[in-house]
Amino acid sequence: MKTTIYTQHQEHTVWLNKLSFYADDIAVMQRRIEEIAKKNTAKEVQMQIEHFQNQLLIQKNDIDAIKQDIKKDEKLLKDNILKNETAVDHRKVEDHSKEREDVKSFEDNFNKLRKELNHFAAQWM
Repeated sequence: MKTTIYTQHQEHTVWLNKLSFYADDIAVMQRRIEEIAKKNTAKEVQMQIEHFQNQLLIQKNDIDAIKQDIKKDEKLLKDNILKNETAVDHRKVEDHSKEREDVKSFEDNFNKLRKELNHFAAQWM
């Protein structure tokens, strides 16, 4: 499938903004976990806290990897424009379906983790 350079650039911008929001959300979630850890020293709670800390680290790494892929794709778009600047807004390029799927998958996983953490926090705060 092919899309326009402009469409892909717009999607990249939206995705990078979403990923920045999720990175900020991770910091908020981390503070919530730390607050729970201070109030609850039971082994069961500490194990759950470690689980959530590990999951947040994985999510952070996923954000970094997806951002890197998007930036590489954005560079390809820029190089394409520099090679031939005519009719840029009409020229078609191969769709970036991998990045789209990565962002969607990340969002699904992140929202599940957020829901799980909120349930845990409600139980132990």
